[in-house]
Amino acid sequence: MNVTVFGTGYVGLVQGAILADVGHHVVCVDVDAEKVERLTQGHIPIYEPGLESLVRENFASGRLEFTTDSEAGVKHGQVQFIAVGTPPDEDGSADLKYVLAVAQTIAEHMDRKQIIINKSTVPVGTADKVRACITEKLADRGQGDLQFDVVSNPEFLKEGSAVADCQKPDRIIIGTENEATIEVMRELYAPFNRNHDKVIIMDVRSAELTKYAANCMLATKISFMNEIANLSERLGADIEMVRQGIGSDPRIGYHFIYPGVGYGGSCFPKDVQALIRASDNIDFDAKVLKAVEARNYEQKTTLFEKIARHYDNDLAGKTFALWGLSFKPSTDDMREAPSRVLMEALWQAGAKVQAYDPEAMEETQRLYGNRDDLTLCGTKESALKGADALVIVTEWQSFRAPDFAALSRELRQPVIFDGRNMFEPVRMIDKGFTYYSVGRQPVQHG
Repeated sequence: MNVTVFGTGYVGLVQGAILADVGHHVVCVDVDAEKVERLTQGHIPIYEPGLESLVRENFASGRLEFTTDSEAGVKHGQVQFIAVGTPPDEDGSADLKYVLAVAQTIAEHMDRKQIIINKSTVPVGTADKVRACITEKLADRGQGDLQFDVVSNPEFLKEGSAVADCQKPDRIIIGTENEATIEVMRELYAPFNRNHDKVIIMDVRSAELTKYAANCMLATKISFMNEIANLSERLGADIEMVRQGIGSDPRIGYHFIYPGVGYGGSCFPKDVQALIRASDNIDFDAKVLKAVEARNYEQKTTLFEKIARHYDNDLAGKTFALWGLSFKPSTDDMREAPSRVLMEALWQAGAKVQAYDPEAMEETQRLYGNRDDLTLCGTKESALKGADALVIVTEWQSFRAPDFAALSRELRQPVIFDGRNMFEPVRMIDKGFTYYSVGRQPVQHG
């Protein structure tokens, strides 16, 4: 099938590459000429395991193309994916200007029946706006008799495992009531729907809400566990024991109940805010979502508060080794990352940071430039040299089994602030460390 994808960001690029990999002929359209040129040269703008080889192989085969020619893109595809960004507006609502711009572009160039698939995360009612935009443009062109359908087909990709999620989806949500469109969508996704039927058909508005509801549910689990972690610290309990106790209940499960320093990235913060604003617009008070957002905002300050208390609020002149900058492992994404909140608070307090991350160093440099109070280090070991303490913000696999003897030698004092509960407190005592974690009692050697 000939497929066009508008947008070569996180969702569009992964979706386009995966569809090409199973045999579809995919053309990805983007307005950024420099980005398109770099993609044709095999340079991937994001870090995502497995994506670079996938893009290069399918580009070389001719099944995957990149262009800035929107007219050629529209004329190529039997289906047109809209996979552009929906950044938060000033009030937190989703900004649909890029989605509607693509709809306008499709309407300018379409000359036959089209299926427009909205892959972007959008508020309920966006399909109606896309449909109205296309209808109006076709009427202006004198082509009001051209048929088209607008489908909601939300993505459920996790950064760090997006390729695998796309290749083996848990579910394929298709929001349309048009039987002919349903058959085309089933054909499009047939290679991913072989073991059992993963396709769920529903109306457009339900499909649009499903995406937001999924992300908000996961964000709620994270904020809930962080709330219980804060209670655990104050009540003398151990959140890791609590986590195992509740996770063993199959109604709860172990996914997304790890305590930490808050969620970040491109999805959860934006989507929770967008659904809150959408609720406000219809005079509905989304109390649970507002509490989820508030807890997450406060949780991002928890490491700084522990650090400040340990040093009696005297951080001026101190240097902290920071392991982990990306908002989660296996990505270089620093959008809404807890590391940013921590670093900026430390700098405000007069401290310096020596940071290391396996993938997010370039993004950190882009965000903060050259600062006297930030040193980006080439290895996790070099970040320790001369630092007053180690702070762990992201649970990269390479941080799980460090050389504790080397840690103790390189740090001025054997102190660790662990925002991801990577180590056992008793073990830290035995190794001579003062150790702070989340939802557990701090421990000190001797």
